[in-house]
Amino acid sequence: MTMSKLDQLKIEREPEVESQPKRWWWLLIIAVVFAAVAYWFFLKPEAAPEVRTAVAREISSQTASTVLNASGYVTARRQATVSSKFTGKVVEVLIEEGMEVEKDQVLARLDDSNVATSYALAEAQLRSAETSLKETQALLNEARAIFKRTRNLLDRGLSSQAEMDRARAGSESLAAQLERKQADVRVAEKQLDVYRQQLDDTVIRAPFDGVVVAKNAQPGEMISPISAGGGFTRTGIGTIVDMSSLEIEIDVNEAYINRVNPGQEIVATLDAYPDWSIPCHVIAIIPTADRQRATVEVRVGFDELDSRILPDMGVKVAFQDTGAVVPSGRAGVVVPQSAVTESGGKQYVWLVVNDRVERRAIATAGERGQEILVTSGIASGDKVVISAPPGLEEGERVKETNG
Repeated sequence: MTMSKLDQLKIEREPEVESQPKRWWWLLIIAVVFAAVAYWFFLKPEAAPEVRTAVAREISSQTASTVLNASGYVTARRQATVSSKFTGKVVEVLIEEGMEVEKDQVLARLDDSNVATSYALAEAQLRSAETSLKETQALLNEARAIFKRTRNLLDRGLSSQAEMDRARAGSESLAAQLERKQADVRVAEKQLDVYRQQLDDTVIRAPFDGVVVAKNAQPGEMISPISAGGGFTRTGIGTIVDMSSLEIEIDVNEAYINRVNPGQEIVATLDAYPDWSIPCHVIAIIPTADRQRATVEVRVGFDELDSRILPDMGVKVAFQDTGAVVPSGRAGVVVPQSAVTESGGKQYVWLVVNDRVERRAIATAGERGQEILVTSGIASGDKVVISAPPGLEEGERVKETNG
């Protein structure tokens, strides 16, 4: 009886069932992790390799031919080592190599303590001269008044001729003193101008717009326009080059100078950028020859300047003859030699089209300096890869940089 009552007090529990939403969350997390791993190992895009490119240029059957090859250097027509007008100690230098400066921009300052003292002395002397001038002017006004009264008294017989003469002498003497004091004031003003100019000369300014290519002095050093102080005295603050005045100087053998004419077209190639053809022209032929070297100097100007052109760079030039033409059948486009590759006896170039490379077979017709004439396979304006990196594949995405 007792056991049956106890059995009635038991609570029957239903078996626990695992939550269905919890199971689906775990499946979703596993799927996301698996997709990320698959993307990382199989679908992750590789970084596009960088390639240098050049644009194919068109030439026609009327392209000028080369009549003379020569070499020279890039020079600046306007270049200056900026110095001071007098010997002084540098207290501040405001330039660094590579800095662009404008005309009259402050480059450095010299110690002006001595000049400032002399300037202050000249100012004091000017004020003293002006005060003395005022004093003399007052005395002259008084002397003239006395002379006038004495003359009136003499006319009325109330004064002697001697008094009249003394009054006249005093007035004329003070008039002469006034002129001398006025001259003293002008001298003092000129002296002040001299020291003012010397004070301004302690500030060294840029003579023209340009780029600083050398910094020659530091604060604390002595600087002088002449090398009078030995090795401890600098002769300049720095060197400035006007990059807009760059040109090429070439020494042409006098036996071939008859092939050069003012205004003649030239194709220049910098030693630093052998795949870059720069259009130029002859500025002038210097009308004298070098007896020892048997050469004549020729000045060549760039048709368009570029930031890659720097002073003292080596350059090779090809003088063009606009009267001579390329033979018929050799018209086409030119590309750098390093853009052409050979395989199986055929020549190819890599083109960049929509950020992807495409291999193209070409036909060539000889070299033109550092370029190759291509007669078929590519057109003017096509971008070709210069010095294609090994392992480049057809259709591969690349990152383009200008050659």
